[in-house]
Amino acid sequence: MVTIDHCAGAENASRTVTRGMIMNLKQLEVFIAVAENGSFSRAAEITFLTQSTVSQHISSLESEFDLKLLDRTGKGALLTEAGKLLFHQARRVIAEARQVPLALNRFRGLEEVELKIGGSNIPACYMIPECIPPFRQLFPGVMITLLQGDSRETLERLKDEEVEFALVGSRFKEKGFVYSPLTLDKISLVVPADHPWAARKWIRPENLVGEPLVFREPGSGTARTLREELAKAGFAPEKLKSAMCLGSNEAVKQAVLNGAGISFLSELSVKKECDRGELFVVDVRGLVIFRHIYLVTRQGRQLSPAADAFLASIVERFHAE
Repeated sequence: MVTIDHCAGAENASRTVTRGMIMNLKQLEVFIAVAENGSFSRAAEITFLTQSTVSQHISSLESEFDLKLLDRTGKGALLTEAGKLLFHQARRVIAEARQVPLALNRFRGLEEVELKIGGSNIPACYMIPECIPPFRQLFPGVMITLLQGDSRETLERLKDEEVEFALVGSRFKEKGFVYSPLTLDKISLVVPADHPWAARKWIRPENLVGEPLVFREPGSGTARTLREELAKAGFAPEKLKSAMCLGSNEAVKQAVLNGAGISFLSELSVKKECDRGELFVVDVRGLVIFRHIYLVTRQGRQLSPAADAFLASIVERFHAE
């Protein structure tokens, strides 16, 4: 019967891994120089070291792995089978290591960089796209990926580090975020051109009772702000008749345009339709709803140079009011 000591095997494997991790890049560079030139003296010239230092580096590697890597012969230093294996691996390691400073320099200089940012529906559709073309003219090497969702989804992406920063239309009490207010966004009652209220300047809150309203989903900053402000104005949100609940501002806007109901929408999102006479903003007496669009970052985390540069362009375009 053969008995296997699993603990001893694991311990030996651990020692082997630990032993191999002591080597450094300089030792590998020296080893490659000797292997490629077949000479300790020539390797010393190439690496600007003394021949004795080169020998010490090779001896250290052989000691670390407990393997002979080079045969010292009259024809020069020749690779053993173990040496051939290390030679191929070492060249890959050194090649990758040389890419590190190049990659970091490109990162610092905003070249070949991907910047991932998050945006709730209003910022993602009507604010961030305005900033991308001028930014790309200055920094063509930055590729911007915009991940869109409602405010809650967007903050979850930021929390999970899927994006570097986010723009949202609502502030939550969850810790770990830093909120910086940007531009003010007015949320107003919007009706289609054929609605009886299209010709009116204002209505009273009680006029809303019985009207089919199209709402955003519960995670939406617009929906949350609307319900809070209605309650502050003394009008119970549950009195409103919900025609449907949709997952994006664009979907709500299209529903209103197609006569499915009326809705409270960001004026940022309906400006073009109002200018064309397709939608109309109607004031609700005693109900004025403004909210900040917030720039949100993770507390205690440093942004990349690309994120810093893009944030500067956003703040310049949508400064706090």
